[in-house]
Amino acid sequence: MNVSVLRGELASLETPLLAVPVFEGNGADPAVQALDLALGGLIAAVRERGDLRGKEGESVTLYPAGGSVAAQRVLVIGLGKPDSLTPEKLRRAGGTAARQAARARAASVTFALPASSVDSGDAARAVTEGVVLGSYSFTELKSRADDAPAPVELADLAIAVPAEADEAAVAEGARVGSVVASAENFARNLGNLPGNVVTPTRLAEVAGDISTRFGMKLTVLGPREMEAEGMGALLAVARGTDEEPRLIVLEHRGGADGDRPLVLVGKGLTFDAGGISIKPAAGMEEMKFDMCGGAAVLGAMHAIGELGVKANVVGIVPSSENLLGGKAMKPGDIFRAASGKTIEVVNTDAEGRLILADALHYAKRFDPVAMLDAATLTGACVIALGHQASGIMGNDEALLDEVKRAGDRTGERCWPLPMFDEYRDQIKSDYADIKNSGGRPAGTITAAWFLREFVGDTPWVHLDVAGTAYGDGKLAYLSKGSTGAPTRLFVEWVLSRAG
Repeated sequence: MNVSVLRGELASLETPLLAVPVFEGNGADPAVQALDLALGGLIAAVRERGDLRGKEGESVTLYPAGGSVAAQRVLVIGLGKPDSLTPEKLRRAGGTAARQAARARAASVTFALPASSVDSGDAARAVTEGVVLGSYSFTELKSRADDAPAPVELADLAIAVPAEADEAAVAEGARVGSVVASAENFARNLGNLPGNVVTPTRLAEVAGDISTRFGMKLTVLGPREMEAEGMGALLAVARGTDEEPRLIVLEHRGGADGDRPLVLVGKGLTFDAGGISIKPAAGMEEMKFDMCGGAAVLGAMHAIGELGVKANVVGIVPSSENLLGGKAMKPGDIFRAASGKTIEVVNTDAEGRLILADALHYAKRFDPVAMLDAATLTGACVIALGHQASGIMGNDEALLDEVKRAGDRTGERCWPLPMFDEYRDQIKSDYADIKNSGGRPAGTITAAWFLREFVGDTPWVHLDVAGTAYGDGKLAYLSKGSTGAPTRLFVEWVLSRAG
């Protein structure tokens, strides 16, 4: 999307859709007052009649009388009370503008950035993210009738800034927002594609495209290389499918030589039937989303490359399918991971932690300064936190705080769960070093404890995104299906570390 910044009277801006945020209460932005004067008091009228009071989530589209203002439509969007404005509310307002642009078949939109307490660069980034995210739709595999109108893509966003705004900061915020949101849409698209299209091999090809475009080093391990590495856990999951597994490694070298990297790891299970411990048929089609953690890592690496982040960053995606077959792993089987630990498989549907175990151990060779992983790992996390937040657990309190703050800034919220030593007892095995499931009690936490066995002393945080990586698209800037989370959180964390 082309994003530009402009100044000028709102009434004079030529655009198919002018999005104008307003606050709840009697106070009005002078720029909005001037626009309303040109509109003959239309905005004041809808507010007085109760059609829009300025509450968050409200919106009304006005159609100006000929020649009164230059815009074809004026979309008035409620932001709530001015003293409670946040970047997330602006992000949602941007999504509302994008949705209305789609209904109007408008190829461009102008968003009037309100004067507020939010830093102008942060505000511009949030609005841009909302518009770019809100403009996404998955139509790649849909046919269009011959007589159907051609789709209109929202291609241009102009941000109109108040006189006191720092135009350079607004432009930079908009630039970053556009890149990061586009990367999250990239991840959303990977998540929405079906398992017969996005296979482990295809994910490796996507990583290859990223490496070529941004000059990153790419390493792809297949079954033979995994055997050499002793990756018995990852290979165990792939035993039941004809699709070969892949371990995908992208290295962005934007920092100084010798600087220890940040590492992002994402579960790339391109389809999960549960293996011998088969899942129920109802809703199994959604298990194409089991690779959303891996998609987020690829999306984040795309944004990191495009932004030219001045840090060394490594993205790792272990990828496989988990199906049933004559060679599939069985409950009771024991495999040796690359770390040397033996794992008793008591539930073949607890496979994500198996492929992550070998990936996290592999990541240690980079001597990372810190490491995050994301996975649609446990249904227990959905029970605990619903679809409002990802669960976070780790071995470093300061890093947990960093991740939570990054989630708050991006709207991809997280909430910490405890990792008391007693939870580790649930994954003790009578026959191996550990077992891959601690049962239903505290299932999210015991899954994280399993992963912790493979990270060593590296500061590490695990994000369980089972409830946030895909959903019904209730937010203004989301649609049903993959959300792309936690792509923006990953990038925000890396940017904060890079300074």
